[in-house]
Amino acid sequence: MSDNRASSSLCRPGAGVPHITDHSERQSHSDSLRRPGAAMTTLGKPRCSALRRRKAAAGRMFIAPNLIAVAVFMAFPLVFTLYLSLHRWDLFSSPTFVGFDNFRRLFAHDPLFWVALRNTVIFTAGTLIPTIVIGLVVAAALNRKLKGIGIFRSIMFMPLVASTVAMAVVWRLTFSTDYGVLNTALGWIGIGPVPWLTDPRWSMFSLCLVSVWKSVPFATIVLLAAMQGIPTDVYEAARIDGAGAVRRFRSITVPLIRPALVFSFVITFINSFQVFDQAYVLTGGKGGPETGTYVLGIMLYQNAFSFDDIGYACALAWVIFAILLVLTLLQLRITRGNAYESEA
Repeated sequence: MSDNRASSSLCRPGAGVPHITDHSERQSHSDSLRRPGAAMTTLGKPRCSALRRRKAAAGRMFIAPNLIAVAVFMAFPLVFTLYLSLHRWDLFSSPTFVGFDNFRRLFAHDPLFWVALRNTVIFTAGTLIPTIVIGLVVAAALNRKLKGIGIFRSIMFMPLVASTVAMAVVWRLTFSTDYGVLNTALGWIGIGPVPWLTDPRWSMFSLCLVSVWKSVPFATIVLLAAMQGIPTDVYEAARIDGAGAVRRFRSITVPLIRPALVFSFVITFINSFQVFDQAYVLTGGKGGPETGTYVLGIMLYQNAFSFDDIGYACALAWVIFAILLVLTLLQLRITRGNAYESEA
C-alpha cells in the first residue's frame, strides 16, 4: 500500500519539483529552465578556462622556437640591412650615415643597375613561361596510370635534388665551345659550333635553359599532386557527355588545379628574379660575356664582396626585395581575381 501511494505521488503533476514560494525565486528558476546548460556552464567555466589557458601555453611553447628563428634569421637581417642601406660602410671603418644617397646613386648614377634589371627581367620571363608550360604538360603525361610510370616520376624528380652548383659545372662543360657535348652533337649533323657561353645573346639563352631544366621538376611535382587530387568521377561524367581529352584537360584539369598553378608561378618567379648561383658558376661570377648575364644577383655580390661597398649592396638588396614584394602581391591579386571569376 505504501509503495502504491509513493508511486502515485510521483506521478502527480509537479512531483519532484521543488516548491517555490517566493516570486523572485520562481522567476530565477524559470530563467534557468529556459536556458539549458546554464548551470553547467557556470560550474564548468573555471575548469574550461584553465584548460584553455594550458592549451594556449602549450601552443606558444611549440611555436616559440620557430618565432625565435624567424626573428633571428629574417626580421633582424631585414632591419639591419635597412639600417646599412642608409650608411656608407666598407666592413673596416665605422658606418657613416648618408641618408638616401645609396638609393639616389642606384637609380640616377649607375647605368649598370638598369642593365642588370633588364637582364633579370629577360631571364625571369625566359624561365617562368617555359617552366610552367613544360611542367603542366609533363605533369599531365605523368598523371596517366601506366606500367612503370613511377620510374619516370623518379627520374623527373632527380634534377630537383641535385646540387645547383654541381649541375651548373656540368652544364658549363656541356656548353663548352671546343669540346662540349652539344657542339659535338651539332657537328655530327653539319652545324658549326655555337658560342653558348661566349656570345652575350647565346649566354642568356644558355642560362635560361639551365634554369628551366632545374625549375621544371618542382612545378611538375606540385601540378601532378594537384591533378591526382581531382576526383575521377568528374572525368567519367565529362567522358560520358562526349568531351574529348583536350576538352577535359582545358575545362576540368586546369580550373581545378588553379591554386597549384598560382603557387608554382609565384615560387618560380621569385626564384628566377633572385638568380645568382647558376649565373655565377656559368659565367665565372662576372656576368659576362660583356654584360650578357649581368643580373641583379651578380651586381649585389660584386658590390658587397668585390668592392666592399656594403651600404650600396644593402640598398640594392632592399630594391630587389621591394620589387619582388610588389610584383608577387600583384600576381596573387590578379590570379585570385581570375579564380573567383571562373568559379562564378
